[in-house]
Amino acid sequence: MYHWFIRPKWFTKKYIHNHVQGSFQIEGCYVLDFGSGTGANCLMFNPMHYVGVDPDMERVHYARRLFPQYSFQALEPPHLPVEAHSVDYILIIAVLHHIRSEEISQYMKEFDRVLKPSGTIIVMEPCLCEQKPISSRFMKWFDKGEYIRNEEEYLHLFTSHQYDCTVLKKFNKCFLYHELFFSAKPKFVLQMRYIHKKCRASS
Repeated sequence: MYHWFIRPKWFTKKYIHNHVQGSFQIEGCYVLDFGSGTGANCLMFNPMHYVGVDPDMERVHYARRLFPQYSFQALEPPHLPVEAHSVDYILIIAVLHHIRSEEISQYMKEFDRVLKPSGTIIVMEPCLCEQKPISSRFMKWFDKGEYIRNEEEYLHLFTSHQYDCTVLKKFNKCFLYHELFFSAKPKFVLQMRYIHKKCRASS
């Protein structure tokens, strides 16, 4: 029912896949899909280079049945079941507005651990906007997420943890959802911290 009415394939491709694939070179890159749900976004990636994680085991089992060639793992907060510095991209699609800021801060430590120094976090979330009051009211009423934020608040989640953010697009989804699409990359200090750890490990 979810894939038929809430996330049909044409909808996912138009409003998610086209934006991601048009903005990032993902071929041959390792991707962690944070909050992968029923697996709707896995088709953008090579099964050998993809792992989806979600805390809802029913969704994990469903994704495994629907896309058996892809890897889906249970998320046991705040640990991410992937090796350190092994991920080129962390994909976060419509997940953060379900999570309290304090919990996101805990996940940031894991993002730092698993992301390569040159890696990127890709984020797309429903976003409150003063210039779009009807959309903002509708999202607050209709969406199950209790933590829909404005642009500044979303970006602050990352900039306060040593990430540089770039807003890629702001667009309407089905007229009533205002979406914020942005990327976050580790600042130079995080890259130097990684190099320092590698040097210590090899000495």
